[in-house]
Amino acid sequence: MVNAEEFLEIIKILEDRYIIQLPEHVREDPFKILIGTILSQRTKDEITDKAYEALFRRYPSIQSLANASVREIEKLIKPVGFYRIKARRIKQVSKIILERYSGVPPKNREELLKLPGVGDKTADIVLSFGYNLPEIAIDTHVETVVKRLGIADEEDGYKEIKRKLEGITPIEKRSILNIIFVSLGKEICRKPKPRCTICPINRFCKYYKKKQLGRES
Repeated sequence: MVNAEEFLEIIKILEDRYIIQLPEHVREDPFKILIGTILSQRTKDEITDKAYEALFRRYPSIQSLANASVREIEKLIKPVGFYRIKARRIKQVSKIILERYSGVPPKNREELLKLPGVGDKTADIVLSFGYNLPEIAIDTHVETVVKRLGIADEEDGYKEIKRKLEGITPIEKRSILNIIFVSLGKEICRKPKPRCTICPINRFCKYYKKKQLGRES
């Protein structure tokens, strides 16, 4: 099990490696982050990015998106998974935020979770990237890294993984965990074929140590 001191060292190593590679949409407004995250659900990043760009090129404001037809939204985002469902949700979310929240997504977790298509991960991404709040967003990359490190157990779900990470992460570092672990997951800690030998944090990794023991026995 990685302790708090070791985890801080892991963060420093990965921060030095990845923090300069912030995704462009991180610097966008909370509404665009929300829509981008809805688009990304069960969809590859490169497909999400193309759909995101096409959607906001055609409908650059929340007002224009709220007034768009579902069919037009479908055409623009069609490469993404479940595009018909997502098109309806994007239209609904845009109208709700425009009418109930004066065009700005709520800065409140409970209110965000009431929006169509918004779950724990989406809410945490909006709060973290959109409002710079100390929330840890858990996606498949983060989950894989954390479980391989031995911080979380295989059976742990979203809330338990987040609770364990919060227990060892300084508040001021929580908002960058998603960025650095997603970056590590894409480059090295891949789910099917992890590149353990070149991983900068393999000396802390339970999964890697277990593999090494297996080779030696």
